[in-house]
Amino acid sequence: MNRQKNLEELHTLYTSLQHASKELSTQTVFFHQAVAKYLGLNITDHKCLDIVLGMGRATAGQLADLTGLTTGAITNVINRLEKAGFIRRVKDPSDMRIVYVELVHQHLEPLREVFAPLVEAMTELYSRYNAEELQLILDYLGRSAKILAKQTEQLKRSRS
Repeated sequence: MNRQKNLEELHTLYTSLQHASKELSTQTVFFHQAVAKYLGLNITDHKCLDIVLGMGRATAGQLADLTGLTTGAITNVINRLEKAGFIRRVKDPSDMRIVYVELVHQHLEPLREVFAPLVEAMTELYSRYNAEELQLILDYLGRSAKILAKQTEQLKRSRS
C-alpha cells in the first residue's frame, strides 16, 4: 500500500512538473514577444539578436544552422537588425568572403533597459534558495535545455 501511494505521489509530481514547465515555456514566449515588440522587432529577429549576443559574432550560415531558417530568411533578419542599429556586417580581414554579424554595443541600451527588471526580479527569486538548491535548479535547467535541443533536432530530421 505504501509503495502504491509513493508511486501515485510521484505521478502527481511528474504531472505537476509537466504543467509548470509548460506554463514557464508559455510565459517565456510571451515575455520575449513583448521584448521584441518593445524593441520594434519581431520575435525571430529578437532571438537571432540574442544568439549573436551569446556568440559575440556570427555568420549568416551559423544563424541559419542554429535557427533552422533558410539563408534567405536569415538575410532578411540581419537586414532588419542592421536597420534597427543593433548589429553591423563586418568582413573577415583574413578571408573577405566571410561576413560576420557583430553587435553595435552603443545601441544595446534598450536591451539593458528591458531586461534589467527581469534580472532584478530573478535575483530576488534566487535569493530564496541556498547554494545547494541553486545547483540543483541549474542542473535541471541545463538538462532541460539539452533535452529540448535534442527534441528540436529530431523534429527537424523527421521533416526532412
